[in-house]
Amino acid sequence: QVQLVESGGGSVQAGGSLRLSCAAQGYYASRDCMGWFRQAPGKEREGVATTDSAGKTTYADSVKGRFTISRDNAKRALYLQMNSLKPEDTAMYYCAAHIGCTYCSGGYCYNGKDYWGKGTLVTISS
Repeated sequence: QVQLVESGGGSVQAGGSLRLSCAAQGYYASRDCMGWFRQAPGKEREGVATTDSAGKTTYADSVKGRFTISRDNAKRALYLQMNSLKPEDTAMYYCAAHIGCTYCSGGYCYNGKDYWGKGTLVTISS
């Protein structure tokens, strides 16, 4: 069973930074793709960033150059460094594991079984 627990959310002013963390409990394999999603109030959940077993990363266009995804397999952890934050980055951020995915692109991974954490709230004020 895959259990994902996010932390690191909070409230910051525009231009600031936050680092989100995700701890994987239970099943974890370095060969699996992992990623971050977000959902703003009244909007659909959208892919933000992904990383695969080879360390290849993908990002949504809206966060390229500002966000960096990374993982530490020894710690069973996933991170999202968010810089130059904007009010439109305000959302609930979710960690995701994509078990058995075949490829990732533009912040999404495909053909895997998805598992989600409960999310951590990020609020950016102008």
